[in-house]
Amino acid sequence: MRADLPSGTVTFLFTDIEGSTRLLHALGPDAYAEALAVHRSLLRSAFARQGGVEVDTQGDAFFVAFLTAPDAAAAALAGQRALSVGPIRVRMGLHTGAPTVTEEGYVGVDVHRGARVAALAHGGQVLLSATTAGLLDAADLSDLGAHRLKDFDSAIRLYQLGAEKHPPLRTPGTVLLPTPATPFLGRERELLEAVSVVLGRDPRVFTIVGPGGTGKTRFALELARLLSEEAEGGSVFVPLAALRDPSLVLATLAEAVGAEETSPESIAVRVGGKRTHVLLDNLEQLLPDVAREIALVVEASPALRLLLTSREPLRIAAETEFDLPPLAPDEAVSLFLATAERVHAIISHTATVDRLCERLDRLPLALELAAARTKLLSPEALLERLGACLDLLRGGRDADPRHATLAATISWSYDLLDPDEQQLFRRLAVFRGGCTLESAEAVCEADVDSLSSLLDKSLLRRRSDPDETDRYWMLETIREFAMARLAETDDEDLLRRRQHGALLELTRRANTEEGIEGGRPGRWHLDLVAPELDNIRSLLDWAVDCAPEHGLELMTALEAFWVVREPVEGALRFERLLQAAPEAPAQLRAGSLRAL
Repeated sequence: MRADLPSGTVTFLFTDIEGSTRLLHALGPDAYAEALAVHRSLLRSAFARQGGVEVDTQGDAFFVAFLTAPDAAAAALAGQRALSVGPIRVRMGLHTGAPTVTEEGYVGVDVHRGARVAALAHGGQVLLSATTAGLLDAADLSDLGAHRLKDFDSAIRLYQLGAEKHPPLRTPGTVLLPTPATPFLGRERELLEAVSVVLGRDPRVFTIVGPGGTGKTRFALELARLLSEEAEGGSVFVPLAALRDPSLVLATLAEAVGAEETSPESIAVRVGGKRTHVLLDNLEQLLPDVAREIALVVEASPALRLLLTSREPLRIAAETEFDLPPLAPDEAVSLFLATAERVHAIISHTATVDRLCERLDRLPLALELAAARTKLLSPEALLERLGACLDLLRGGRDADPRHATLAATISWSYDLLDPDEQQLFRRLAVFRGGCTLESAEAVCEADVDSLSSLLDKSLLRRRSDPDETDRYWMLETIREFAMARLAETDDEDLLRRRQHGALLELTRRANTEEGIEGGRPGRWHLDLVAPELDNIRSLLDWAVDCAPEHGLELMTALEAFWVVREPVEGALRFERLLQAAPEAPAQLRAGSLRAL
């Protein structure tokens, strides 16, 4: 066996140059050879300083072993820093295991796993397996979720070392779908039918259609999960409820799949020949203009399959429609009882519960809203109170009764709130992209007790941002109701101006010396601003008509963000706001014109 190699528990570091062939063509043979030699010298020096032992070197790739995971991590970061000013970008992967040492080197599955981890990284990125991550300081790591490695059957959890921003990993069969907080109940017949249609007819666009509250998103997520094994290129979830501009759909889709540009051709190049499933959720507010964009994308990318949810179909040639009906009677009762149990209500299956579920048209959202009140009201009381409201709001013969049922249920839930809760509920509607507790306090004068009460009543939901900050948000159907109630008051102008101030403060924090590197957003700039992008868009839409100077002020503060993240959208928004504010202060107009 090789005496120089560490034995026992060892951490492997694998490296490989990203786009080496393309770089060779770009630099030419002589310049490339020189760059390659410098790259080898810099990495060998960085690895040796941390006690790394070179196991093998092939072409432009290193295989190095370290006694400890911290040593390997320090070596990887030092190597990336050393290469940051040159033309070569290197992908790196770390994995810890207990391989067998032979005369030729290491033997064992851990060697192959480490190499596969490195192969998934982007240039400049350091990936780690969970075994290595468990031996390091968690503060230096970002959890990237579970991913499948080539030639390995099961997925493993991967982490990124360091704070740099990189596109999503595109591993074989990667499933980038959110995990709902509650189990999926019922819909077995509809799921079987949908799977049969997708696998049998192989539609390029499969649109799940139904009014708000029918559970389209939850059904689509379950369907996408069931079909994920068919998607060699992976399954991706793209929420669109907060978008109002159809021209932003391609940019949002391109970002989700990791395409370099927003054109259909660039998305097609990124998808390649591997079947890839993308779930575009909540499209109705972007119709009909978005239909042509979708048609162009699927025409350009034969391997792309789009799963859509919408209150109406796109009506394009590549589309297959799937109407999602209400829950079956037994499924509706199961959902009602399960939701009641989550709020700690003790409810039995009775004839009254059956009648209540039928009265609610067996709509999932209506059932959840009603069940959330069972802690205070019995099924009999719910049926009596809801009945009058439902009778009042039922539409005419040509109206879908499900629309009326949902509107009545949300209205009834709203009427049961106390005045302070109603005010907060209305005010939170200005946050199209949800909000943190800090934002809710600053803009809406919220308090934790009122937020908790809205959560308990299923009128508000909570999720975690990438930095683990709690974000409060509403289902779009409920936010639309809240926005309509807000429009009946005089509060929106005040709330928008507060929101403008809060977003300006956010940009000031983001535009620190730490956040801006060479005039371009660094990690902290993107991490702070990106979760608020839908709220920024919403405020800017309002500002065009109501306060264009406020809009220009915010746009100018975010200039670097728009340049890197959404240059086309940024330019269009600057133009609209400048046209709306001809009398804006000269300095503000000059800054805006410079950004263009």
